[in-house]
Amino acid sequence: VVSCNSIFSSPVKDSFSKTDLCNKEERQGLEMSFSDKKPAEDESGRSKKKQKKEDAWRPEGPRDPIAMLKSLPESKQQEIQRALHLFSLGPSLPKTLQQAKKYTYRFWETQPVPRLGRNAVTHGPIVSGETSVRKEPYSLPQGFSWDTLDLSSPTVLRELCTLLNENYMEEDDNTIRFDFSLEYLQWALQPPKWLAQWHCGVRVDTNNKLVGFIAAVPADVRIYETEKRMVQVKFLCVHKKLRLKRMTPVLIRELARRVNQQGLRQAVYTASVMLPTPLSSCRYSWTRPLNLRKLKEVSYPGLRQDMNLQRAVKFNRLPKVTKTPGLRPMTKEDVAGIHSLLQANLLKFHLSPILSLQEVEHWLLPKENVIDTYVVQGDDGTLTDVVSFYSVSYKVLNHPVHTGLRAAHLLYIASAAADLMDLMEDTLVLVKSKGFDIISALDVMDNKSFLEKLKFSISNTNLHYYLYNWMCPNMSPDKVGLVLPN
Repeated sequence: VVSCNSIFSSPVKDSFSKTDLCNKEERQGLEMSFSDKKPAEDESGRSKKKQKKEDAWRPEGPRDPIAMLKSLPESKQQEIQRALHLFSLGPSLPKTLQQAKKYTYRFWETQPVPRLGRNAVTHGPIVSGETSVRKEPYSLPQGFSWDTLDLSSPTVLRELCTLLNENYMEEDDNTIRFDFSLEYLQWALQPPKWLAQWHCGVRVDTNNKLVGFIAAVPADVRIYETEKRMVQVKFLCVHKKLRLKRMTPVLIRELARRVNQQGLRQAVYTASVMLPTPLSSCRYSWTRPLNLRKLKEVSYPGLRQDMNLQRAVKFNRLPKVTKTPGLRPMTKEDVAGIHSLLQANLLKFHLSPILSLQEVEHWLLPKENVIDTYVVQGDDGTLTDVVSFYSVSYKVLNHPVHTGLRAAHLLYIASAAADLMDLMEDTLVLVKSKGFDIISALDVMDNKSFLEKLKFSISNTNLHYYLYNWMCPNMSPDKVGLVLPN
């Protein structure tokens, strides 16, 4: 099984040699600048007494660079952190097909995935037939051990939160990063029929610290006319300081082994980098600001730069109340009706989930700060429309006022009676009323029909969909009906 969105956007080449060199030069400079050794008399003939008086402010020994950094204004701290973060980035994986054709994928060339540049015309597994499954776990570098994470333990769940929040993914300017909650990870990693052995962790032998993770959750997926039981791969993460250890391929192979043990051979996953070979590529992501002043203050990436704050606030103004009759939050009694609505709508797409009643309840039943779903109920009591969005929190680093951001991400929409534009504008009103700062969406399914009209801004980043051990013709984003909360 394979990677999820983000681990491949992290540098896999060591960047610490540059940092160490920089630190060495800084230390030498600091020692020269703040040395407590003073000449008896300088070139201008100043006396020892006068020199001693002038140097009375100097600290004993070299100053602490961290303390020096913290003494600077917040704006300067941010500038320095951005520069150091970008300086430390090693060569990354390709993000375009042109770059990918010049790149050698040593690991992926050993895996049952389509080769770059070849658009399949047939449907089916790349490697078919029952093959023997390795019984022993794959070997890790010396000093590290496998651990199957028990996510029912609050302690283990907090460890996973810490690993992901500090190492999973962050913006290129190193000012915003994920801030996953325990409840969100339970929702994302424990759907119906989840298996504990598919939550693979890596720990340090000496202190038991969690430094690596990869997960899979079961899913029934429709690919064109074929229905397959497979897994969705999520949250592949390796601690930043250990990426030279080449743990990523081992994590993928080990998860594949554990999934194969259950008789499953296929997987679906997403990544923002170009791997062999995307089934479909969409824009990641379309965003619509809701708290524009705050987003401007934290320099949120992707905001329009062609208008001042006053004009931007006016341009993005929303109605105060919703307009769709019968719009209300989902309840548990709505599960069967929503199931029917979604299954009928998802048949339109070439790649879509086949959801059970239990999965509809798990993925869509509202949970505070995790998932929100609204339905439209007709006069006769039947459900005619549904819209859902999940919540992701972000931590804002080194800002004097703001410490976090709340983002809503569109999940599933099915509209049979209400006007889709009106329903989505009402969704924006509801999202803003719940305190979110921004809402984002992929241009999959029917989303592109309303994104531009509702003033969503397009990003310059792609999100690629991949299938493991399955070949089929490529598809356009509007034929993708699957969203992976990740």
